[in-house]
Amino acid sequence: MATLYTKTKLYLKANSKTWDDEQISLQNDGDGDYIKSWSYDIAQPTAEQIASYETAGNTSETLSGVLAKRKKEYKDIGHQLDLLYHDMTAGKLDGTGEWHKHIKAVKDANAKE
Repeated sequence: MATLYTKTKLYLKANSKTWDDEQISLQNDGDGDYIKSWSYDIAQPTAEQIASYETAGNTSETLSGVLAKRKKEYKDIGHQLDLLYHDMTAGKLDGTGEWHKHIKAVKDANAKE
């Protein structure tokens, strides 16, 4: 289930707004998250409007998790540049180079779908 934070960010984006901690705050008093304060120049979303972002929110959170895992598994940029340098000098700037194989392995292991 997507978080209220994610669904609210999507609502704001759909209304050409961005998250601003000075205009919104969420809270949880033990009965679940809710919007504690709202000072945007658009109407605060209803429960039904927030619920309508469930699927998009789940997709967004799944994608964020995949991208975070990929970032963790990629080798540091210095190592990647070294791989590219060696691939360039070996004439392997195609799918046979070590850099490409490394990046492809990380992407394959952490598919977006």
